[in-house]
Amino acid sequence: QLQLVESGGGLVQPGGSLRLSCAASGFSLDNYAIGWFRQAPGKEREGISCIRTSGDSTDYADSVKGRFTISRGNANNTVYLQMNSLKPEDTAVYYCAAKRNGYVCSAYVLNYNYWGQGTQVTVSS
Repeated sequence: QLQLVESGGGLVQPGGSLRLSCAASGFSLDNYAIGWFRQAPGKEREGISCIRTSGDSTDYADSVKGRFTISRGNANNTVYLQMNSLKPEDTAVYYCAAKRNGYVCSAYVLNYNYWGQGTQVTVSS
């Protein structure tokens, strides 16, 4: 069974950090582009970061550029999202997704083939 599982969410104060993990089972993430998305209450799901098959080619939304870093784990079939300098507006459910044709990233939900169940991130004092 192909599955993605996110973890690492929680409650953090403004300015704090969290690291989200996206672990795959049933398939290898090496062959897929991996995107991180988030969805705040009442808003559409937005793409915030993506990493290509090569591992050294990444994209970021302007809202997180310079604060978030996406990376691939070494041989553990996991992709990470390091989130620093968190702001209240970063509060959302965060999802990872896998996309065939791993050489091309996308910020569009419909371009992804597999999704995790999401993990809640709340930034509040």
